Amino acid sequence: MVKKQFMPKWFYQLASPKWCYQISGTLLPYFLITALVLLTAGLVWGFAFAPQDYQQGNSFRIIYIHVPSAILAQSIYLTMAIAGGIGIIWKMKVADMVAYACAPIGASMAFIALLTGAIWGKPTWGSWWVWDARLTSMLILLFLYFGVMALYSAMEKPETAARSVAILALVGLVNIPIIKYSVDWWNTLHQPATFTLTEKPAMPVEMWLPLLVMVIGFYCFFASALMLRLRNEILNREKRAGWVKQLVSGQ
Repeated sequence: MVKKQFMPKWFYQLASPKWCYQISGTLLPYFLITALVLLTAGLVWGFAFAPQDYQQGNSFRIIYIHVPSAILAQSIYLTMAIAGGIGIIWKMKVADMVAYACAPIGASMAFIALLTGAIWGKPTWGSWWVWDARLTSMLILLFLYFGVMALYSAMEKPETAARSVAILALVGLVNIPIIKYSVDWWNTLHQPATFTLTEKPAMPVEMWLPLLVMVIGFYCFFASALMLRLRNEILNREKRAGWVKQLVSGQ
């Protein structure tokens, strides 16, 4: 009797560091080129050709960096938590490596979101920082990323570190809906979502199209950065494997 597989073949292939290294090497150039093209086009389009906002003037253009980085910071955290959960349930080393690789990238995106938000907040609110629900929950997200990286650095055994990080990441998931819905749940200074997939954008098409290009470009950048970090981590952890030795020796 043939045992039925409940997961697709590619899911089990992900458990192979060698397969992940090879497939990421194939995909990496495409994502890098796409990210470069989209980010360049989005920045030029948004900063040079998009019309001014009738209330905020040119200061609104910071959204072309702020919004994609804020969205990506949350998406990366979800990716990290899911990878950590997979590592706990299915004991996949590659999933643990993905979670580890996500943390510094996500922390960078959260920092950029907070920094650009402060730059936008000064002329708009008259202050670099306010203890707004959206801003505070985003700051907590940054601290969660720092906590993940600190846990990895503090523990010698990768398996123990991966389990601890996965638990922290999964617990921290409660902060993601708070970030997303804080402007709806509380009376905050932060404006509602600029655009969503389910509602018509409040912005003119000339303004939100370059923003969409930037969001996609940021995701392609994340995929590229993740693959680069993952490939480096695979080589570091699998350095005793025969295929890594052959790769390093050039055979």
